Amino acid sequence: MHENGKRRELILCITSYVKGQAFLRQVAAMGCGVVLLTVEKHCDADWPRECLDELLTMPDGLSREQITNTVTYLARSRKFDRIVALDEFEMEIAAHLREHMRIPGMGLTTMANFRDKLAMRIEARRAGALVPDFAPVLNYDDLRVYMAAVPGPWVLKPRSEASAIGIKKIHEPEELWRALDELGDRQSSFLLEKFVPGDIFHVDAVTSERKVLFQEVSGYGKPPMQLMNEGGVFTTRTLDRNSPDAVALRQLNANLVPALGLLRGVTHAEYIRAAEDGRFYFLEVAARVGGAFIAELVEYASGLNLWAEWARIEVCSLRGVPYTLPELKPAYSGSVLCLARVPEPDTSAFDAPEVVYRMNKHHHAGLIVQSPDPERVRALLNEYGERFQEVFCAVEPPPLRPTA
Repeated sequence: MHENGKRRELILCITSYVKGQAFLRQVAAMGCGVVLLTVEKHCDADWPRECLDELLTMPDGLSREQITNTVTYLARSRKFDRIVALDEFEMEIAAHLREHMRIPGMGLTTMANFRDKLAMRIEARRAGALVPDFAPVLNYDDLRVYMAAVPGPWVLKPRSEASAIGIKKIHEPEELWRALDELGDRQSSFLLEKFVPGDIFHVDAVTSERKVLFQEVSGYGKPPMQLMNEGGVFTTRTLDRNSPDAVALRQLNANLVPALGLLRGVTHAEYIRAAEDGRFYFLEVAARVGGAFIAELVEYASGLNLWAEWARIEVCSLRGVPYTLPELKPAYSGSVLCLARVPEPDTSAFDAPEVVYRMNKHHHAGLIVQSPDPERVRALLNEYGERFQEVFCAVEPPPLRPTA
């Protein structure tokens, strides 16, 4: 109970990965109770336990029905005011629980636009965004017509995976039929899309009451799909905010995110500038904070912590008060990250004064640089990316699920 006698609001957070600590801290700092439900293997992970009312665990791999039974059992003695999924793979179950328990927030139909790559493409095209030509893997005659009309190569994509996981490049129709035979009954959970070469960008945004209030535009070095399949050094950097690319992508994203149905929250969207025609095409969007230390990248570029602002938006909505952005501290930042050959790589030789963050993750080397000059960030990433490749970089088979 609050000191004034009112019941303290309670937010249930669900995750199967160790992330979102800043979200948990912010919710607690605003006076709400926090119950964290995670999988048993993360019971002893680095959670801000001082901010949690309860830390509860469940076995990994539970079905939707089993998780529903778990949460509704908890609800017998706890009144949850909001349910928040902190990672991609709990987004759907959180939407289902909201509908099942009639708790305000995004439901399954809208969630599909931020989780199902087929749904989001259909709705993005309907909203006027350019999208690479695609076809659902449903009717074989439709696929034959598609491949006859749209020159290859194509990419076969899982509809509901995160990042570039599970994507396969297809060069000939026969290659597709073999891949579908291997997938069997799972094939309807995929789509076929024209492979579009080009430069890939991400826009990380904050939305409140259908209005996009904050956007940071960044450009990847190598495409995530290439890194996922071939390995290498991951880099991304915030763009000059006055550049034509940044201006165009902010406008595109600000129109698209509300059109897809987001009322409030954070988004991580990806677009490609096609090498063939120079235009921007929508690739995907998620209603979550981006992975691969993108939250830290954005914070060093703007002073805004995406996790904390997401928490503030949720609590403000719960209390019926307007959300306002914090004061921004604009700069530019870039990150370089790779799988490392040694368990605890030493990045101290990368000693430019612009280095502001060193990643502490087993078998990974990474850092973030910050500067008032976007060209200085670009130059450092080019140099450090090459040196990381020589000094640290290891390669392993593509993972079946994200590792963070």
